[in-house]
Amino acid sequence: MTAFILYLLMAFVAIQLVYYLLFFARLAFYSPPSREEADRPGVSVLVCAWNELENLEELLPLLDAQEYPQFEVILLDDRSDDGSEEYIRSQIGSWKHVKYIRINESFEHITPKKYALTVGMKQAQYPLALMTDADCRPQSTDWITAMVSSLGGSQEIVLGFSPYYRFPGVLNWFIRCETFYTAVQYLSFALGGFTYMGVGRNIMYKRSLFFANKGFYRHSKIYGGDDDIFLNEVATSDNTGICLDSDAFAYSYPKMSWRDWYRQKTRHLSVSHYYRTRNKILLALLSGAHVAVWTLALGLLAYGCWQHDRALLETLGIVWGIRWLMQLILLVPINNKLDRTLEWYSFLPMDFALYLYYIVFGWISFTRKKPRTSWN
Repeated sequence: MTAFILYLLMAFVAIQLVYYLLFFARLAFYSPPSREEADRPGVSVLVCAWNELENLEELLPLLDAQEYPQFEVILLDDRSDDGSEEYIRSQIGSWKHVKYIRINESFEHITPKKYALTVGMKQAQYPLALMTDADCRPQSTDWITAMVSSLGGSQEIVLGFSPYYRFPGVLNWFIRCETFYTAVQYLSFALGGFTYMGVGRNIMYKRSLFFANKGFYRHSKIYGGDDDIFLNEVATSDNTGICLDSDAFAYSYPKMSWRDWYRQKTRHLSVSHYYRTRNKILLALLSGAHVAVWTLALGLLAYGCWQHDRALLETLGIVWGIRWLMQLILLVPINNKLDRTLEWYSFLPMDFALYLYYIVFGWISFTRKKPRTSWN
């Protein structure tokens, strides 16, 4: 029985190594394209906001100061009542590129954010739409330039990276861990031709792609999914690129309480039910192998220590060492590309924390009813 469990552990480790080599290695050794000066299509930056006055006071000057030949910033204010409208109207004359659209209605056939984005897409005047959120902060005046430079050939979509600011505490550390590992997955899968999501905080695609696929029509009533469900519908093996240029990173403020973070994660995870079947299988196999590896390894470790089985413990150490070495070889360069989101020594505790995360939220996803939540 012990031998069978050990072989089972090796099988799940092998599954993880296949993912590391087929997908994660693409990202670890990815070389971004050089910026081309010739093609600079116009860009419409879309920002949806609901009661985000303090964030807009910081964000809009940063967006207006972008150094790019042709762009506009369209602020879509969804019925804010916190003074946002008064602030925008008093300041808009001092900005060169900001346009303001006030949305005063909501509709049963479409969720508020998707309606706001649809309005923005229709009002935009340029062929490329670049999305971010009110609580994000582009780290450079070349944010637009860097994102556009990553669009090449037949590509119509660019996936950006949006890390979170660092704050003290376990919650912030885990948010950065989960954000990092999620980015490793969606960026690696995109390079492998299996795009399944992006983050609405930093994503760009052609407006023609949006209208050719009827926008959010097929999932208009689903809260969330304006980024990942939409990409599940429109992304192909060759129409999606990624941007790892540090000038294109858009940092975001994380949730500061476990309750707020829990609500955010349950909303995000609820839309994964609408992914393509192949994407659900790929993700389920990866997370399932992660849970199986830790569960079996901990069980064998406890049994080996109890029985003083030196041979078992040595074999377990070799298997775990190979897995850990592969993680270091690939995750360290990826972490460097992603603005050193984590300290390298965080990878092992991150790996265990994700094991617990998968168990908890895996159970929640199967037992909890889909919540109706606000779009932000």
